[in-house]
Amino acid sequence: MLNITPHNSDDKKQYDKRFGTLNTLNTPSEAKKVARVLIIIMVLFCVVLFLPWQQNIRARGEITALTPKDRPQKIQCPIDGTIAKWNVQEGQHVDSGQVLLTISEIKDKYIDPDMILRLEEGILAKGKAISAKEDKVSAKQRQLEALKAGLKIKLKQFDNKIEQSILKIEGDSIAWEASKVDLKNADRQFKANQELYNKGLISLTKLETFKSKYQQNVSKEVSSRTKLEMARNEYQNAILGKNAARNEVLDKIAKTDSELSTTLSDIADSDAALAKARNELSSMEIRAGMRVIRAPQKGIVVQALNSGIGENVKSGEALLTLVPDQPHLAAAIFVKTMDVPLIEEGRHVRLRFDGWPSIQFSGWPSVSVGTFGGKVEVVDFMNQSDGTFRVLITQDPKEKDEDWPEELRMGTGVFGWVMLEEVPIWYELWRQINGFPPSLKDYKGGKDAKK
Repeated sequence: MLNITPHNSDDKKQYDKRFGTLNTLNTPSEAKKVARVLIIIMVLFCVVLFLPWQQNIRARGEITALTPKDRPQKIQCPIDGTIAKWNVQEGQHVDSGQVLLTISEIKDKYIDPDMILRLEEGILAKGKAISAKEDKVSAKQRQLEALKAGLKIKLKQFDNKIEQSILKIEGDSIAWEASKVDLKNADRQFKANQELYNKGLISLTKLETFKSKYQQNVSKEVSSRTKLEMARNEYQNAILGKNAARNEVLDKIAKTDSELSTTLSDIADSDAALAKARNELSSMEIRAGMRVIRAPQKGIVVQALNSGIGENVKSGEALLTLVPDQPHLAAAIFVKTMDVPLIEEGRHVRLRFDGWPSIQFSGWPSVSVGTFGGKVEVVDFMNQSDGTFRVLITQDPKEKDEDWPEELRMGTGVFGWVMLEEVPIWYELWRQINGFPPSLKDYKGGKDAKK
């Protein structure tokens, strides 16, 4: 052994002075500590890389209502008019049907306060006119029935007269034939007696007797023929009279029927005018009800869009805003188009409301503080004007999280994390660095998820 290592302090100082470069080859103790810490950190980092991480989609939004009837609505003016009276003030609770304000008419057509009474009087007058025309129709119908019955009787009379004329013609025809036979016999007897007188076999007195008898038969034959012609004329006159009577009565029937049709047409026009008047009356009564604007449902008056008395308003113009009472709240968040396919109904969501302090670990929702749970209720099928899609989130009654604050109001800002699948942290870092979308797997909580 060379025994060159110093054994006392003086020797060591001499040793360090002569061999100082050898000291640089030794490892400092502080460096060893740092190395150990770095190694521990690397080991912990590697361990952390394999811890589970909850993927999520982040989006901002606001508090709204799930159903349209629960959302703030603008109460519009149904008619043109002027504000006559305000019955409520901002912040006031109102019940369904409560009067909010009253509108006065400004149009000349509706400004008469007795307009409804005038219309009722007009309707009553039209009703009486229609009743009178209906009575006239009844009278015309009875007149038609009387004319038709009279025509039947008159035609029956002429039929009887024609039948009598026919019988008389037959009797006169037989009498005429008999008179002709008598005349022929009288003529033959007169001529025979004339020859006997010429021969002097009979006296002139007897000849005169046969001559007188012959003259009587001639007169009788002429009279029978005349009666037959008169009976025939009476038959023709009866036929002509029957036709004339029929035509006369038919003319009266046609005239009465025409008057009846005219009256029925007048009644139809009056009915149309009456229906129009009733429609106008109904419209006026409805319009009169529109002058009083009532609350459609229970809620709170939050903003009056018009003010003052006597201010003119137009039909369809918004007068005030009404927030329904105790609405079914929902959080509406707006997600990007690329994230919409990853969101399904029933997905769990963590929410942070403006005004409620919270600490959110998006990857580990179980350790979050001050956030509230929810579930995806609706995913819109149409994008907004800025290209985002609205997602409605409601409180999940199955979750054991704290209930949403009762102080939440419409329009309160909200930030949401839609929870997706669990992946290792290294995968999430790798996905973020490469800009890949989150993992998409079959979600069992959706309504339409397949087993």
